Amino acid sequence: MQEKENVTTVEESSAVGDQEGTGEALPVKNHKGFTGKIGFVLAAAGSAVGLGNLWRFPYLAAKYGGGIFLLVYIALAVTFGFSLLVLEIAIGRHTGKDVIGAFAKLNKKTKWFGFVSLVVPVLIVPYYCVIGGWVTKYLFAYLSGDGTSGAMTGENAALYFNNFISSPWQPIVFFIVFALLSFAVVIFGVQKGIEKIGKILMPLLAVLSVGLAIFAMCQKGALEGVKYFLVPKVEGINIAEVFLAALGQLFYSMSLAMCIMITYGSYMKKDTNIQKSARQISVFDTGFAIVAGLIIIPSVFAFSTSPSDVMQNSGPTLMFVSLPNVFSQIPGANIIGALFFLLVLFAALTSAISLIEAIVAVLRENLGMKRWQACLIIFGVVLLLGIPCSLGFGVLKMLSIGDMTLLDIFDYVSNSILMPLVAIGTCVIAGYFVNFRAIKDEIGLRVNSFRDKYFTVMIRFVAPICMLLILIFNIIGL
Repeated sequence: MQEKENVTTVEESSAVGDQEGTGEALPVKNHKGFTGKIGFVLAAAGSAVGLGNLWRFPYLAAKYGGGIFLLVYIALAVTFGFSLLVLEIAIGRHTGKDVIGAFAKLNKKTKWFGFVSLVVPVLIVPYYCVIGGWVTKYLFAYLSGDGTSGAMTGENAALYFNNFISSPWQPIVFFIVFALLSFAVVIFGVQKGIEKIGKILMPLLAVLSVGLAIFAMCQKGALEGVKYFLVPKVEGINIAEVFLAALGQLFYSMSLAMCIMITYGSYMKKDTNIQKSARQISVFDTGFAIVAGLIIIPSVFAFSTSPSDVMQNSGPTLMFVSLPNVFSQIPGANIIGALFFLLVLFAALTSAISLIEAIVAVLRENLGMKRWQACLIIFGVVLLLGIPCSLGFGVLKMLSIGDMTLLDIFDYVSNSILMPLVAIGTCVIAGYFVNFRAIKDEIGLRVNSFRDKYFTVMIRFVAPICMLLILIFNIIGL
């Protein structure tokens, strides 16, 4: 399980840690990273494919004009999203460090920013494992036959979910089960754990999602849902709101500003093409989001009497109340429900694993811990923060602020505030306070080429402005 590391010395001819360029020899940890391009792409795509693709993307597409939203989303994915993804991967591979070490090596004065960035996964992992526990519970429920028992149909669907999350012990049990599954993968390391599980789960994820989408679209009335999802609708649509909604979804969906891509980039082989890999990750993530929409929206139209009302829901309400009610109308509800929540479990697991690894890398490289020691400490922190989040819907509901439970607060602070700020900071630091040319060389951008100039404009100007818009959008709550 334990990975050995060798410390080597390389000559930094472009002075990665010193903007003036001293040529100073710096110690660099030689990671035991991904074995090749396929392992990296599948692991990184797994981190990008998560709950947001399943419970937020279809809702946003339905709300913001179907095909209009898709077109805007894809346009942003190949411009804004791709540039940020490439930047983070390049920073990781160029420095060969965890997020704290990476910013310290880029410029000693920006080391503090690595600590700020680390707060994001530390906040997300606990509540993500709580939600992963809910997914695990529902998979178990369908496997045990609850999907056709009447417990999850009609008005009972909401009652079933509320009784579960407000229970003083059930959500904690499933939260711990999901967390143990995630840490069990990480403790085996990059190659034997993260890369191997990515090579298994991602193809299964693809097969399951495509299979469920085909099944959903073949149902009577489902084509109306496909039309609702894919055909552009302009009447009553505010294009500025569509742009901001697509921008925000893309940002969260691609695992940006979570320390993940910098960490995975540090495990990436030097002969792997960053731009090509980033393009494949983007295609996988966007493709999965679209397929998720083709599973959920046609199913709602085929088996719900009021599909438009159902599609007004997003997040837990859509996943754990509306969809189980829809599945109950399908012949073989337990099988379809089990397959769907198995799909969701795979997506949640690959994302949780990547978040945990980002924190593990920091403890190992900065404190010299063994992998199992780092995992044990992080697991303790996850329990410490996750159990109150899990109980925030019942026993600890008094700790809520207005309508926001502890889980909602963790989610809002990390996703809506810290992540946009970290993304802005990453762009500003890379574009203005370090040797930007060295990062672009890592990407393989030829000096003064169109791609070189395009990337400069995106990182120094366009991306920070877009992230500022997301931050404002989140704060004012449009």
